[in-house]
Amino acid sequence: MAVNIVIADDHKMVREGLKCLLELDKAYNVVGEAGDGYECLDVVSKTNPDIIIMDINMPNLDGLQTLKIMRQENINKKVIMVTLYDDVDYLIKALDYKCNGYVLKNSDFAILKDAIDSVEKNEIYVEPSLTVMLNSSLARRDVKKSMIDSLTKRELEILKLIAQGLLNKEIAAMLNISERTVKNHISNIFKKIDVSDRTQAAVFAIKNGIVEIK
Repeated sequence: MAVNIVIADDHKMVREGLKCLLELDKAYNVVGEAGDGYECLDVVSKTNPDIIIMDINMPNLDGLQTLKIMRQENINKKVIMVTLYDDVDYLIKALDYKCNGYVLKNSDFAILKDAIDSVEKNEIYVEPSLTVMLNSSLARRDVKKSMIDSLTKRELEILKLIAQGLLNKEIAAMLNISERTVKNHISNIFKKIDVSDRTQAAVFAIKNGIVEIK
């Protein structure tokens, strides 16, 4: 039985080209197309595909946002993200949102076919050229997580306040502790997360989701 596929990409020529290439093989059947994330959600609900091939960079609602909505709404369709970006941060975010495959647009069509076949077998497929960067980045993320896990509840509390721009005196007053105690906590925080000043500590907190800047 053919694999039913929806293609979501804001460039019509890309959609038509992919459809022609895929349907040269009777194993694939393109059942729908979409030009942005909203249209993709609508088409998926109407066509019930096996796999969605979705561009990350689309107008109105991009691919990552669309994928996030799908998972939040328990739309557990298999999704292969396609993109021009070889930035591993996009890849990690896509994997965090539970994409099933990730392929670069400048790859050979054979790579996309490999991705479809792997995903159809319930495997996760990542563009081979990105696997080294992915493994390295995940290793760094594990180190950062270990650093965060080493912080006490009080240290996390103070780190959040540092990231919000509060001075030691203000932190002490807010937490009803002495400035000396605050300084001791900050010294321990710096050692644990391997930074040397408040700015670096604030950046660490923001980049690792400890605090959000509104």
